[in-house]
Amino acid sequence: QVQLAESGGGSVQAGGSLRLSCAASGYTYSRYCMGWFRQAPGKEREGVAGFYIGGGTIYYADSVKGRFTISRDNARKTMYLQMNSLKPEDTAMYYCAADPTPRCGSWSPPLYKYWGRGTQVTVSS
Repeated sequence: QVQLAESGGGSVQAGGSLRLSCAASGYTYSRYCMGWFRQAPGKEREGVAGFYIGGGTIYYADSVKGRFTISRDNARKTMYLQMNSLKPEDTAMYYCAADPTPRCGSWSPPLYKYWGRGTQVTVSS
């Protein structure tokens, strides 16, 4: 059974940093897209950053390029999101998600099958 568990959220001031972690279990890591999504109050969930199937190609949303860095430890089956230069507009619930189908490369949340429960990130101005 696929399980994803996020940690590392919190409250920071604008310009600060946080590192999120996602511990994964129950599936072959390299055969899934795996990524970070976020949902702010009143807004749709959106893809933030992720690894395509195989892990060799990385996706970043334009809004986080240059500020966020995604990485993963294959041995620990843990994915990370280092978030620097945080802005109030980054405030959201952040989710880890995984999907094994080729469509996962669209980074469209409704197409993702497996989700963690989320971790809250709040950035104050």
